[in-house]
Amino acid sequence: MSGSHEQTQLMTEASVLQALQQLIDVVAQLRSPEGGCPWDLEQTPQTLIPYVIEEAYEVVDAIRSEDKDAIAEELGDLLLQVVLQAQIASETDQFSLKEVAQGITQKLIRRHPHVFADVQVQNAAEVHQNWEQIKAAEKGETTADAHFLSRKLTRYARTLPPLMGGMKISQKAAAAGFEWENVEGVWEKFSEELAEFKEALEHKDQAEQEAELGDLLFTLINIARWYDLDPSEALHGTNDRFIQRLSKMETVADRPLSDYTLDELETLWQQAKARLAKER
Repeated sequence: MSGSHEQTQLMTEASVLQALQQLIDVVAQLRSPEGGCPWDLEQTPQTLIPYVIEEAYEVVDAIRSEDKDAIAEELGDLLLQVVLQAQIASETDQFSLKEVAQGITQKLIRRHPHVFADVQVQNAAEVHQNWEQIKAAEKGETTADAHFLSRKLTRYARTLPPLMGGMKISQKAAAAGFEWENVEGVWEKFSEELAEFKEALEHKDQAEQEAELGDLLFTLINIARWYDLDPSEALHGTNDRFIQRLSKMETVADRPLSDYTLDELETLWQQAKARLAKER
């Protein structure tokens, strides 16, 4: 590496660290009892949970849009949540951003022995296998414990959005042998669950209705898995299409949509679908 290249890299690294330190200082000032922001001072790790989730989803939306400015902005909003959580924790001597950064760095080094040590791997599958073994050891699990399927599935149920968690659970359960012999069996299960859901709607309480709805949705997720479809992406697309069609309806409507009859709304809906189809 040439001297000029090294100097440029060092200057870049210094500017990154300077920008991060400025963010840390700003967040610390916002949380300062003297001259800080009343709203920020009221926040706790628990009250900030919705913002962590919201900012993570906004990052995903920006990445889908492939808008580099939007991606950078939303990553900044998500980074703010990380720094803010660390700042609040540091105020009661739990941990600081230093421990957060050191922890993830050490974890990456531990879980990539094929990069930072002398372990040899042949492909990505072996990398994943090593990763799972190292992760189990980190959590104090024995080899036998690591094979308990229920422990893995519990993590997915607790940490992932329900639709994504359902797909993960379905995939892991199928890999362990909890699988239909053919897709016709899945469709039969769907029909069975649909009938039970209808029965619950007519004769059961809300708890039973929600339980049967959950069974129906989980079966539908299994159908998606059999056809190699992503239910989260599918629902995301449907939400977008619905909003696009609604927007088209509103651009041609001469009064609030609530003033239209159901038949009139259906006509506007079909017109909106046709217009959007031509625009593609």
